[in-house]
Amino acid sequence: MKNILFIASECVPFIKTGGLADVVGSLPQCIDKEYYDVRVILPKYVCIQEPMKNLLTYKTHFYMDFHWKNEYVGILEAEEDGVTYYFIDNEIMFDGATPYGKDGYKEIEKFAFFSKAALSILPIIGFKPDVIHCHDWQTGLVPVYLKERFQGNEFFRGVKSVMTIHNLKFQGKWDVKSMQDITGLAPYYFTPDKLESFKDANLLKGGLVYADAITTVSENYAEEIKTPFYGEHLNGLLCARSNDLRGIVNGIDYDEFNPETDIHISHKYNAMNFRKEKIKNKRQLQAELGLKQDDKIFMIGIVSRLTDQKGFDLIAYMMDELCLDQIQLVILGTGDEKYENMFRHYDWKYNDRVSANIYYSEALSHKIYAGCDAFLMPSLFEPCGLSQLMSLRYGTLPIVRETGGLRDTVVPYNELESTGTGFSFANYNAHEMLAAVRFAERVYYDQKREWNKMVDRAMAANFSWQESARKYQEMYDWLTG
Repeated sequence: MKNILFIASECVPFIKTGGLADVVGSLPQCIDKEYYDVRVILPKYVCIQEPMKNLLTYKTHFYMDFHWKNEYVGILEAEEDGVTYYFIDNEIMFDGATPYGKDGYKEIEKFAFFSKAALSILPIIGFKPDVIHCHDWQTGLVPVYLKERFQGNEFFRGVKSVMTIHNLKFQGKWDVKSMQDITGLAPYYFTPDKLESFKDANLLKGGLVYADAITTVSENYAEEIKTPFYGEHLNGLLCARSNDLRGIVNGIDYDEFNPETDIHISHKYNAMNFRKEKIKNKRQLQAELGLKQDDKIFMIGIVSRLTDQKGFDLIAYMMDELCLDQIQLVILGTGDEKYENMFRHYDWKYNDRVSANIYYSEALSHKIYAGCDAFLMPSLFEPCGLSQLMSLRYGTLPIVRETGGLRDTVVPYNELESTGTGFSFANYNAHEMLAAVRFAERVYYDQKREWNKMVDRAMAANFSWQESARKYQEMYDWLTG
């Protein structure tokens, strides 16, 4: 039996701001319990919802030397679906209405404290991990502390660490002097081959230098981040560590995202009967959003944060031209004001064919995945992406840019060989995006049999967590072999 410890800043069902929480919530559930004992350590944020707080039981507490003070470290525990979760309690560190605050200095201090406390509680709870699996910059100090001060303790001898990059854009950077003061690390650690990066200290870089293995959330993104364009100034380091770097694509929960059992959609369907049943979800969506009732019109969905990263500048450039086509466009999400207002404007201008829903609703997102014909995702970069996996599951064909996980998970349609599960374009270019959308339109309108065969293939693709968990297990075995 191998002991695996996840350390992360968020996790479903306790606290969630993004896809990281889904990964940390789903992956431990799917790892084979017969061979691996997987546990998770999280911060006990003040903002965790009351029903979830009520699941936690107090274990013990102690005081830890941190940032020139003796800080309180409380340990709470919960068990959920056969996985044990530990929570580190310190109300001063983890206060606030959201898990992440705006004050950069306080964020660095909070997660430096969390990293040190997460290692410090292990002898107390009596759990010695074979592998500590760290997620994103918030846990970047764990591999550093593990090698710097904890290795001297017999308990930690031989413990390996893995660093997973969910999004390289966020790195946890601050000035070296403050970082030295907060972390208590010697000046030796703040050199360009360790934590220093372009005159600043960088927590994610520390994790990438000191971890025994590095993963990211798709094979293609693992290659992309070795280049200057995607590498966010860490491409040199990632090239140097390329033998220890692997990409494992994220999964989605196939029970939660299942058109046969989905509680959010009124007309259930599967790969056998979608030709007859899927259209009923489209009708209902049109009625609910006040769009023109038309079974035959090509309906495109977008569920996303409205930011530059997601390719909305391309959509903005082509919006008028797109709306001249025989299409309907349904948007759900919030983000940059310019994109929110842009979609509101087009909703007003083309009221019967554009529906802008500038908020977030889990129920409506499921209705969009089920009711639309295609799903548009023209991202500038996309480490993995989950929306395209959900749309494949619902037989809503993705139209994506070939980047990161989008390239790994969507097979572009090939007319000659009659293969593929969606449509894609290569360059970050508005006209190429429009050409991909129009190619999809043409197949939808003129080759309905081909379209339906593609829906068959899309719904048969397997991106469940079981598949990803198997690859993580291989990596844990490789590390500890």
